[in-house]
Amino acid sequence: MDRAIALSLSEESQKGKNVIDRDSQLKDDEQLAQAIQESLNAESPRYEYGNAYQPAPVYFPPGLSRVCAGCYAEIGYGQYLNCLNAVWHPQCFRCHACNLPISDYEFSTSGNKPYHKSCHKENHHPKCDVCKKFIPTNPAGLIEYRAHPFWVQKYCPYHEHDGTPRCCSCERMEPRDTTYVALNDGRKLCLECLDSAIMDSNECLPLYADIQQFYEGLHMKVEQHVPLLLVERQALNEAREGEKNGHYHVPETRGLCLSEEQTISTVSRRPRIGAGNRAMNMITEPFKLRRHCEVTAILILYGLPRLLTGSILAHEMMHAWLRLKGYPSLSQDVEEGICQVLAHMWLDSKLKSGSVCNLASASSSSSAPKRDMISQSERTLGEFVKHQIESDGSPVYGEGFRAGQWAVGKYGLQETLNHIWRTGSFPH
Repeated sequence: MDRAIALSLSEESQKGKNVIDRDSQLKDDEQLAQAIQESLNAESPRYEYGNAYQPAPVYFPPGLSRVCAGCYAEIGYGQYLNCLNAVWHPQCFRCHACNLPISDYEFSTSGNKPYHKSCHKENHHPKCDVCKKFIPTNPAGLIEYRAHPFWVQKYCPYHEHDGTPRCCSCERMEPRDTTYVALNDGRKLCLECLDSAIMDSNECLPLYADIQQFYEGLHMKVEQHVPLLLVERQALNEAREGEKNGHYHVPETRGLCLSEEQTISTVSRRPRIGAGNRAMNMITEPFKLRRHCEVTAILILYGLPRLLTGSILAHEMMHAWLRLKGYPSLSQDVEEGICQVLAHMWLDSKLKSGSVCNLASASSSSSAPKRDMISQSERTLGEFVKHQIESDGSPVYGEGFRAGQWAVGKYGLQETLNHIWRTGSFPH
């Protein structure tokens, strides 16, 4: 009897233990199932452009911790996000730009850092330098824009066809929040170029004297007095039509060396800038050119910055020097090429010296012009003018310059000129 009672008590004790073990196991299984369900139900953002970033089911057995990639604290069984190969508290998954939690269903990344789509666009999507709007994507979903090869000004492609004006000097497009100066002949001038622009013939005389000294330093003095006139676009085009010979740069001629007798309308008093950034009260007067030698005058387009004006004047002075020295008729690429070489040489000398003549310091070529230091903005513009000469793609001005530059670099200027005199071509 005692043995039977002992066996009975042992069985009841074992039955109670099994019940406790099953209850404990059931509780653990329910917690695990709940955690997995929460993981699957948690909304996970997606990458930009519609590429879904699906959360991978992660099974955490009881007792195994999950560390948030944001705060490095244990997540536990609460709601979490599974993104960028890590797990996060929802409040810890934050935009790298604004530092606010990302609760949207889609997000963007840059450098493996998450962003709100709007923040990513604001920080990484390029804006147009003209209209200040985000540059639109093309039908293929790619960001397509135009950029100036020197200034790297980015703009929407349609601005090339919507009438947006460019500066007649530096070629930069006019931004919507800036008003360029409107010159009388229809050209637009940006404010940086306006700062050193030469507006009338008298104002250009010190620069003319500077370039004459430059030629004398090369033992290429121009003996005859050649009138220098600053003119408007229409007057320059009319003078070009009156010339029997000459090579002209496209898309716009900026300077001419004349050989024929003509009456030219020249700018005798600079305009003032009035309402709406328009040039006003400019005075022009006729100037009768008489033929005393092979060159009657040099014409330069008014309203261009002094370094650009100087490079054009140095170019036209070389035309005058060749004609006055009696050089035979040359092919276009040789004559324009060597003229571009001299323009480049003068410009390079100004940029290296770091100074240009002060246009307000003298009213005649007999006065020695003072020197002004070149500002950083003017230096950059000078580098742009050099870039224009060096990268010109035309067979006459561009290829001619590069052939002349190579010849002068190898044989020197004087030997190159002697070879041109004898053969009409550059030395090889």
